Amino acid sequence: MILFGWHYWRGESGRRYRFKVTLTRHGIPDYGGIYVFVRRQFVFFLTPVYVGKATSFKERLFGHEKFARAVFDLGVTERHVMQVATEHDRAAIEEDLIRGLKPRMNDMMMPTGKNPAPVHKPLGLGWSIENWLKLLGRKARDDSHGGHGAHAS
Repeated sequence: MILFGWHYWRGESGRRYRFKVTLTRHGIPDYGGIYVFVRRQFVFFLTPVYVGKATSFKERLFGHEKFARAVFDLGVTERHVMQVATEHDRAAIEEDLIRGLKPRMNDMMMPTGKNPAPVHKPLGLGWSIENWLKLLGRKARDDSHGGHGAHAS
């Protein structure tokens, strides 16, 4: 098992994003994009704890307001970074990852209602199709059971 290099995280849309694993301060690049605080357990079990975006990783990640809590309370061992050029793309990818990974320290952009749609339109289309397919599957299951005794009045 490689402890450095690259790791893929999957968003709610099903899209996979490739991140560079940074274990030390020297591994943090000087461009902008998306970052994930990660807790590594037993060498290969990775748990995302926080997802964020930055215009410059060096400026944002040194002295991050949530990093101390993430390390000391939640056991974060590394940071994963992915370069993303535009602010619009950063916001969309951040939302997709937060909604898909549901990290403990992110309390915004989490689905809170029964099926709240994403804020960003490209994610919204995938979300709409996915939920439409789930609804069709649920309807097909209900129809196949014939509704015998399933609902009490």
